[in-house]
Amino acid sequence: MKITIERGALLKSLNHVQSVVERRNTIPILSNVLIKAEDGQLSLTATDLDIEVVESIDADVAQKGATTAPAHTLYDIVRKLPDGAQVELSTGADEGRLQLTAGRSRFALQALPQEDFPAMAAGQLPHHFDLPAEAMRRLIDKTRFAISTEETRYYLNGIYLHAVESGKAGVLRAVATDGHRLAQVDHDLPAGASGMPGVIVPRKTVLELQKLLEGNAGTISVGVSETKIRFEFAGVVLTSKLIDGTFPDYGRVIPADNDKIMQVDGKRFAEAVDRVSTISTEKSRAVKLNLDEGRLTLSVTNPDSGSATEELSVSYSSTPLEIGFNARYLLDITGQLDGAEATFALADSGSPTLVRDSDDEKAIYVLMPMRV
Repeated sequence: MKITIERGALLKSLNHVQSVVERRNTIPILSNVLIKAEDGQLSLTATDLDIEVVESIDADVAQKGATTAPAHTLYDIVRKLPDGAQVELSTGADEGRLQLTAGRSRFALQALPQEDFPAMAAGQLPHHFDLPAEAMRRLIDKTRFAISTEETRYYLNGIYLHAVESGKAGVLRAVATDGHRLAQVDHDLPAGASGMPGVIVPRKTVLELQKLLEGNAGTISVGVSETKIRFEFAGVVLTSKLIDGTFPDYGRVIPADNDKIMQVDGKRFAEAVDRVSTISTEKSRAVKLNLDEGRLTLSVTNPDSGSATEELSVSYSSTPLEIGFNARYLLDITGQLDGAEATFALADSGSPTLVRDSDDEKAIYVLMPMRV
């Protein structure tokens, strides 16, 4: 194998694939990236046996071939090369080494046989649909903050992607919850998605996909089966196993009858929560909201460090209400709002609160209160 490629193009692709590779591996080949060169293309593949990312880029292929090399080491070398450098990758008579040359720099990396590299068989993916990259980014960006990190409730460790009927039209819906807050975002149902099974896309896959989608403005082809999901776009193919579990009936926790409505400037509200929560304890992060006609008072009391209050003008005309929330969760939700105004639908101090964005009717957020 012998190829030449510009350092920037190689670095971008290595950055994409190497992040899948775990830093510690009991199986040595999983620390490596599979490098294949043929027909003017360089293909890089990395896997952790649950996710596989393959990225193809144009390269000057003088001699086709394949090998594997340590992913993180190769990435670090290319990252430290000067901008614009021409990088030559080659394997000579010594198949156990990958030679990397750039200007006066030369490296020989330990290579493992490409035959040992595991191939992830996706099998049949009977459900296929296309989605604009921007739409997929929105579904991920607005829900991923609510993914649970609690391993015992593994079925909450991802985004639940499924097709549902909403009104007269079908939608593709993404939902994530950790039991304390919930995010639900809809997109018009793409052709081909109506019969897809509801699938739970793992957190690591979500984060990798989010990185890969940065700056991408094209279309994503999605293939789904009961056990796998595949995303294809811009020379990248990401295949992932799905979480084998049943996502809970999230509709039961979305309040429908909350009649106390508060409308507030989202940015000013977030800034005020951030300010008063400076006083809160790291453990509870509790902030109290006192609602009265036309006025919201935010307060935090910490026996160790003091207290803080701030008043905001709001649109509110129901009976007075006192309710507490985790400040971090409040900030996570307000951070997803694109519109100028946030609408809070409340019931009482012990019931879930519904939050909506004035500029995005297809996104809703639910937040459980806490005792303060």
